[in-house]
Amino acid sequence: MESQTSQTDPLHLHAEHSTNEARREFALTLSGFSPTDNPKYEDYSRCIHCGLCLNHCPTYRLWGQEADSPRGRIRQMLLVDHGRLEIGDSFVTHMDRCLDCRACETACPSGVEYGKLIELARAQIQQKYRRPLFSRIVRNLVYRRLLPYPRRIATAARFARFYERSGLDAFARGSGLLRLFGMQDRARLMPKIDSDFFFSELGKTFPAKGRQRARVAFFAGCLAQVTFSELNRATIRVLQANGCEVVVPAAQNCCGALAAHAGIRDVARNLARENMDAFLSGEFSAIITNAAGCGSTLKDYAQLFEAGDPAHARAHKFTEKMRDVTEFLAEIGLTAPLRPLALRVTYQDSCHLAHGQKIREAPRKLISAIPGIEFVEMPLADQCCGSAGVYNVTETKTALDLLAEKMDCVRQTRTQVIVTANPGCILQLRAGSAIHRTGHEVLHVVELLDRALAPG
Repeated sequence: MESQTSQTDPLHLHAEHSTNEARREFALTLSGFSPTDNPKYEDYSRCIHCGLCLNHCPTYRLWGQEADSPRGRIRQMLLVDHGRLEIGDSFVTHMDRCLDCRACETACPSGVEYGKLIELARAQIQQKYRRPLFSRIVRNLVYRRLLPYPRRIATAARFARFYERSGLDAFARGSGLLRLFGMQDRARLMPKIDSDFFFSELGKTFPAKGRQRARVAFFAGCLAQVTFSELNRATIRVLQANGCEVVVPAAQNCCGALAAHAGIRDVARNLARENMDAFLSGEFSAIITNAAGCGSTLKDYAQLFEAGDPAHARAHKFTEKMRDVTEFLAEIGLTAPLRPLALRVTYQDSCHLAHGQKIREAPRKLISAIPGIEFVEMPLADQCCGSAGVYNVTETKTALDLLAEKMDCVRQTRTQVIVTANPGCILQLRAGSAIHRTGHEVLHVVELLDRALAPG
């Protein structure tokens, strides 16, 4: 009775509450993290340091350094949170070297949400670390001044297209200028600019072919609208052929994935709000994307907002509608007639589809549904190809090392075509085919389906 009284006594409860508050305040005083957008104890403490993630981590496999493994990076987050490590050059280097491929999440027996943790660690770097001047200028231009503004993207793309087609690109490559400035490897990984941008399709509605089975909204991306316009159009054609009316909302914007990955969460939040306004205003069976990297962030919009923020509830509503195009087509089933394609193909799992969204079978199911296709699994199909958003630009040597490993796996399949589900992977694998002279054509799953659509 005495112990029961002490537990329910108001003075006892007040004292316990005060003690907990004091502990929290003490922890905040010690922590090297700021109070907002920081890795939380309840998230990183789920890591039991078992090491099952190590062989799945691309950077650990390359270098064998504990600090460049998932559990090593989580350990560094813990040390910063406990005030035992500063957010300095070492911490920043190891966080920046992570591809955020999330392969460790697939391997983790404890369900650690590593992708969430690494983005929050980078958000802390953004708040508390002063990067070199050139890096600050580039990050500000790309994440704040370019990606959130479609017209600026189009203008920049026109200049890039002129550079590509005027002979200046060929001159820079041939003269050694790119090598002089250390840009020769990065230049091999850059996309070609489209002749006809997809921005012209915004605001349009594309009717279903035959009986309408669904009405969907299409998310077109940002840079994809100047570099993958034909992929976007192929996606719409495939959806139409399978009974979908496709609406392309005019007010949509960049998904915010690149900003979120870089730790610039205020930009990502603003873009999330814009996209939720654009897509939740209509009645759609689903919101479709053909970019695994975009889809992973679009499905995680709720993580950008605190639970009490009205945008948090809207983000959950938005996420319920989000589907990767392969996921959606596998769900509703293919009804369009497909002609045979006599091709031997292999499939590269896009990291943010396989590990971020846990979608593996849907793309394979769609590929195998095409008559005449001989499908061959490649070794280590779900290991990162090195693209990882802008990683192949910021960490080019590592990206090329990972690409070399991937192309070795591709060679073993003796195939003609590599199929994948993300524009960034397509660019990386096309560069790999050229650099390693394998002769492979690289296609998105929906591009292969579009090619197989029967005439009429």
